[in-house]
Amino acid sequence: MKDISFFKEKSKQIRKDIVHTAFAAQKGHIPSAFSMIEILVMLYYQLAKITPEMTQDRDRIILSKGHGCLGQYAILADLNFFPKEELLRFCSKEGILGGHPSRKVPGIEVSTGSLGHGPSLGIGMALTNKNSNVFVIVGDGECNEGSVWEAALAANKHQLDNFWIIVDYNKYQSYDHTQVICPLDDLKEKWQSFGFQCEEVDTINSPYSFMESFARLQKTKGPKCIVSHSIKGLGAKALEGNLSHHHLRSMSEDFRNQLLMEIDSHA
Repeated sequence: MKDISFFKEKSKQIRKDIVHTAFAAQKGHIPSAFSMIEILVMLYYQLAKITPEMTQDRDRIILSKGHGCLGQYAILADLNFFPKEELLRFCSKEGILGGHPSRKVPGIEVSTGSLGHGPSLGIGMALTNKNSNVFVIVGDGECNEGSVWEAALAANKHQLDNFWIIVDYNKYQSYDHTQVICPLDDLKEKWQSFGFQCEEVDTINSPYSFMESFARLQKTKGPKCIVSHSIKGLGAKALEGNLSHHHLRSMSEDFRNQLLMEIDSHA
């Protein structure tokens, strides 16, 4: 078991890699990636069985909120699924990394980006790979999609012990608060009503309690859900809760340096 200092430093490193990637490309959804970095780091570096060498009985991680792919790309590069230099070719004709995850990228299980599709794809994998866990990360805005809840019904019907939903609950969608566009509260109760064993974690103040919830839920039967309360742009004050940065269209060198300093100072 890695200690907390490892996860803190790794989370900062991944956020910095995201900033450098977005600066090189002058585009990308940085805040949507930042809000789930701690969850991705704990999954890839501790909880999930995934390495570049594994071909059978490996766990699967599906980023259904595909616009947050910068975080997943940075981690896959760090784990040697592909050369780290590839990050600097993000969204270029010469590179393999697009604005949403593509199956052609080593380590990406399925192409995503059309919101609401990831849970159903994950259920198919969970049904055919009973010895592996399947983790599907969805956004809270994505939970407006009816297909998410159709998939939840199917997961409960099949009592998929190896199927996990992780909700990045950062309270924002593209243009406004989720509470304004389509209220979701109480999200934990909703998932429970669809037959999921569900816990909530505070990614803002106590992110590593995720591992405690994971350990408890792993012992339960049927599909599981962890609702991760977060902040859009978590880890850089200039981005936190700032909708104007939802999709980057340009980044100055000064702003890049500001973000890197704020990441360093983040607790």
